[in-house]
Amino acid sequence: MNARTTTTSVTTMSVTTMSTASTSTSTSTSAFALPDRLSAKADPKLIGRDERHFAALAECLEQSIAELTDRLDAQRKAPGGTGRDAMDRDTEIHRLTARLRALRRFGPDLCLGHMVSADDPEQAAYVGRLGLTDSTGRRLLLDWRSPAAEPFFGATHGNPMGLASRRRYRWTDGRISDYWDEVFASDGFDGHAAALDDQSAFIASLGSNRSPRMRDVLGTIQADQDAIIRAGSRGALVVDGGPGTGKTVVALHRSAYLLYADPRLGHRRGGILFVGPHRPYLAYVADVLPSLGEEGVQTCTLRDLVDEGASAAVEADPDVARLKSSANLVKAIEKAVAFYEEPPTQGLTVSTHWSDVRLTAADWAVAFEAAPGVPHNEARDQVWDELLTILADKHDNDDGGVSPDQLRKSLSQDRELVTTFNRAWPLLEAADLVGDLWSVPAYLRMCAPWLSPDEVRKLQRADDVHAWTVSDLPILDAARQRLGDPEAARRRRRHASVLAAQRERMTQVVDNLIDAVRDSGADGDEGEGLVRMLRGQDAKVSLVDESELTVAEPDLLAGPFAHIVVDEAQELTDAEWQMLLLRCPSRSFTIVGDRAQARHGFTESWEERLERIGLDRISLASLSINYRTPEEIMAEAEPVIRAALPDANVPTSIRSGGVPVVHGSVSELDAVLDTWLASHADGIACVIGDPGFRATSRVRSLTPVLSKGLEFDLVILVDPERFGGGEGIEGAVDRYVAMTRATQQLVILTSPQR
Repeated sequence: MNARTTTTSVTTMSVTTMSTASTSTSTSTSAFALPDRLSAKADPKLIGRDERHFAALAECLEQSIAELTDRLDAQRKAPGGTGRDAMDRDTEIHRLTARLRALRRFGPDLCLGHMVSADDPEQAAYVGRLGLTDSTGRRLLLDWRSPAAEPFFGATHGNPMGLASRRRYRWTDGRISDYWDEVFASDGFDGHAAALDDQSAFIASLGSNRSPRMRDVLGTIQADQDAIIRAGSRGALVVDGGPGTGKTVVALHRSAYLLYADPRLGHRRGGILFVGPHRPYLAYVADVLPSLGEEGVQTCTLRDLVDEGASAAVEADPDVARLKSSANLVKAIEKAVAFYEEPPTQGLTVSTHWSDVRLTAADWAVAFEAAPGVPHNEARDQVWDELLTILADKHDNDDGGVSPDQLRKSLSQDRELVTTFNRAWPLLEAADLVGDLWSVPAYLRMCAPWLSPDEVRKLQRADDVHAWTVSDLPILDAARQRLGDPEAARRRRRHASVLAAQRERMTQVVDNLIDAVRDSGADGDEGEGLVRMLRGQDAKVSLVDESELTVAEPDLLAGPFAHIVVDEAQELTDAEWQMLLLRCPSRSFTIVGDRAQARHGFTESWEERLERIGLDRISLASLSINYRTPEEIMAEAEPVIRAALPDANVPTSIRSGGVPVVHGSVSELDAVLDTWLASHADGIACVIGDPGFRATSRVRSLTPVLSKGLEFDLVILVDPERFGGGEGIEGAVDRYVAMTRATQQLVILTSPQR
């Protein structure tokens, strides 16, 4: 068993929405609140063991919260310390705070269900969102990610994995409103008769109403999904599946699982980055990872990786977008930067207060090789330092009358040397570098010699070169990664200047203190000890005033990350993939997508695409069961995508909604919505394709692109034949994606023919 399963408290979890279940259930209150129609399930023979277990669980939770609160208070009152001690204290406070959030977010509804082993039918192992052990060492909950909990998700009738039975709970407001038993042993049905429903916990959940946030599905993870969630992290795992197969569920749960199970991916080693397709998607899944016990996963869209992403427009010219989608243009940044790292070919004479020193072209070349692999702006100070070292070594200082600091200071004041160096190795901004590519044809031709004259002309901008598009973002990102932050270099120089000034002041202060000690008449070991202390490094460090130093906030998306999860990965261009490869040196990826949902086509295999962009060790897992979309809707959606992509991986729906697809006129939109809202007190609808429709609390308004990855009870398509410009692969994909967002009902409205 993983060592983390033996702890008495929990892994980290964020509380974005406090459940009414957050208060511990009293031991005198039943954990079950079954409706009258399920009275047979309230038989003490069926739930007595659960009642006793939940009473113990509630008591343990109450004790754990009290103990953690005391420990957190003690940590906060403890001295802050310095250096590693301060870091360890902050880490412990963060860990305790996260555990408290997790325990207070849930009550006994931490428990997902229990399983009974065929070898020991008298005992049940309870599986939860996190592991929990009481004060006596009794295991009350197995963490869902632990190896011991795997049969709870993976057992099937074909492979029961040693189980006799499994029970899953449905929690409502902190109490169990229903539960389902699955029996794997042929002689075990008698004891579960009342709990063996026509629909399993999972099937029953499929038809439930949706909400603005993805609902909790941990308790109903299926065996095919769980196998992918628990797969190893080495290399790139592709999870290929059509609409409704649970790709997003797998991606999110796999993120939490890997952080728990693989120590190579922990936060101290880079952690995990989760990349979604757009902001509505990230808002939709925002509660999932915290509910799974992880708050440390960084989530973003590709736009978020670059400062300019927030305001970037879509590239208007498809030919320009195609050119910029190539990884070759991203790689041209290396040559663009190298242009500013060419050493001068002429020597010069550098004057000091004591003598002149000759700096040759060969010396320039040696200095310019002083920082291989270091970003351009960050390497600049190292190259300059190497230049000064070369010059200092050449200086004739036989009499020893010049200190090294004096010599270097004098060398650095030579105006010609400074001017020549600044011209040869300037500080560069990524935006300026890329802007030059789009405005100086000769520069672009030099950096990308494979481009034809016509392609170079297409990439030039006559207007504002800084009017960035989404297609520019990978190139800007590559430039920023290769250059480094110019402000960081400026900040280091300011810090060095501040510290140098402080050292001068400290030296004067120390000299004055030493004079005062000697004038006071202190002598012997005591006096000499005090003088040594004042001249020592510790005294100098303690006098540094760090408040004079500016500290930059870290870029949490800069990487490197130990693992990256990418959802809707079929949409990424080769250039966009480079943004992620730069942030994941280990090449450990989970890649989730559907080739049939690629708006611009995906004619290759996953292996061909990923090998081309620079990944190897690629494995493929496929999901082929559509759990979300009813058969009636898929029957209309399948011909739409097959007309454009005959070999599309269309999944098989496992349920019928009993509601046919409705066709009508655009003029009926309000009536359709009013009727649905009146008959459905809960649930979420979405109007796709009508930019003039104003969203409400229960009715979203989205484009086909922004609906990707989401799901709604009712979906209304407005003039779907116009999606994606009408004909072609883009239009077909947009219609297919929009149609398959519906979990219950689909309505297609069209305008009268003109």
